[in-house]
Order: sequence, then structure tokens, then C-alpha cells
Amino acid sequence: MIIRNFFGHLSTITRHRHMVIRHCFKAGIFWQGCLHDLSKYSPKEFFAGVRYFQGNRSPNEGERAVKGYSLAWIHHKGRNPHHFEYWTDYNRETHMMAPVKMPLRYVIEMFCDRVAASKIYKKGDYTDSSSLEYFLNAKKHRVIHPETSDLLEKLLRMLSEKGEKETFLYIRKLKGKMEY
Repeated sequence: MIIRNFFGHLSTITRHRHMVIRHCFKAGIFWQGCLHDLSKYSPKEFFAGVRYFQGNRSPNEGERAVKGYSLAWIHHKGRNPHHFEYWTDYNRETHMMAPVKMPLRYVIEMFCDRVAASKIYKKGDYTDSSSLEYFLNAKKHRVIHPETSDLLEKLLRMLSEKGEKETFLYIRKLKGKMEY
């Protein structure tokens, strides 16, 4: 069981990462894609991934089901700015944690990540609408900056309605407006 989980998890995160790299290349952020999710190979994330590996969804969900939280996810989101959960800070007016608008480069990587995750986990059942359906299903429970949410939803809708080729062409044009 442990050996099957070890190689199953290793294969899943590596296939996912390579797919994100391909999508980032199409989006014009290749080097950013090369750095995508390297923390998943760190002991804190990797061994939790092996322990809670299921093959059809994130092991973080398995860890969360057992413990009520996922230490691997807490580690991961704190080191990877392509997750909207990374982008929270104290609001100076309310003195409470609040979502912060994500820089465009990370919204693009988040889009690439979500599409790749849908392809990896849904396998043959994947459609260009899969990522949008997943996004909309959890939208009311998500704490994300409204502008970040709107842009991600726009890209996912475009993918659903117009396909990858047109969406990545649009993203490359959008990327040309990025500030570094």
C-alpha cells in the first residue's frame, strides 16, 4: 500500500506539474511554470501526500477528512503565490484578515494550475467546462478578492466557450500588459 501510494502520488504530482508547465508555456510564463509547485516535493507536503493519496482528488482533502485540517495544504499555500489563499493580509481599516488582489502573473498561473488539475483528476471525463464547473461550485464559499475572482472566472468561461487555443491567445495578449 505504501509503495503504491508513494509512486501513485509521485506520478500524479509530476504529471500535474508537467501539464502546468505546458500550459504556462502557452500562456507566455514558461519560467514561472518551471517553478510551479516545487514545494510538493518537500518532506512536509510529499509524505502527507503519500499517506493520504487517493488518486482521484487531492490528498489534502484526505488529510482534512481525518484531522479536520491539512498541514500539507497550509504549508503549500504559504509558499505558492498562484493560490488565492496566499493573498490575504490585515486590512488597515477593519483590522481583520482580508483577501488582496492577486498580481496578473499569478492569476494566469492559477488558471493554468486549475485546468491541469481538472485534466489530471477527471482524466477521460475532462471537458473545457470542467474547471469552470469546479470554480462555480465552490464560489460562494471562497474568500478571494472580487477582481481576482472575476478575472479567473472570465478566463474559465472563455475556456469553456471558446476552447484552449483562443483562451491562451487572449492570455498572452493580457500578459503583455503585466507589470513586473
